[in-house]
Amino acid sequence: MWTYIKWGFRLTIFAIVAAFLHYTLPHRDVVRITGTYNRLTEVGANAMFYASPDSGTTTSTVDRRDIRFIEAVFPSGKVMVYRNEDTGWIWPPYFKYDSSNLQAEATNLVSPKEKPEWVAVTHYGWRLPIFSIYPNAVKVRPVEGPDVTLIPWVNIVVLALLGLVWLMLWRMWVQFKERMIEPAVDDLNSKLDELDASADAAKARAHGFWSRLFGRK
Repeated sequence: MWTYIKWGFRLTIFAIVAAFLHYTLPHRDVVRITGTYNRLTEVGANAMFYASPDSGTTTSTVDRRDIRFIEAVFPSGKVMVYRNEDTGWIWPPYFKYDSSNLQAEATNLVSPKEKPEWVAVTHYGWRLPIFSIYPNAVKVRPVEGPDVTLIPWVNIVVLALLGLVWLMLWRMWVQFKERMIEPAVDDLNSKLDELDASADAAKARAHGFWSRLFGRK
């Protein structure tokens, strides 16, 4: 039973970390931009999936924002909608302050189906229509075609660094366990064995005392 609980806890932690990294790390989609627009949006229960308002704008008790959106189509024909918000200094650390410029670039790259111009949209986040959640575009650049190969160097470097950090922490834990925990457990077991031996000796002495006492009678 304890083994199942332990593995369940480990898998839960792994799933949370994997979801966090998948949401935060950049992804690149090769798409054709079909349009751009602004929409006045009230951010409510899904506020954690939106960035802060653009730098220099005012805020009120009601989080109502004029959010920029970019519409796109994948080579397969599947559609995608990206939001275009500044991230500022908040998490994730993309330090994006050029949403207006990015919107202008995206508008300039709009192309018709008959003469497509393919672009790579770098973004983070998820598209969840049921919760009105959109990935946030952070960069747009033209590419040669829909079959271009894009190597995720940033993700490779970040995951490699995280792997090294995890390996270092694991080694530190193993050394701490060998030097501190295991000797303490062994010492505790020795103390318990000594107590058991003392208890057995006391029991034996008591048994001998009563045996001699009843033997005299």
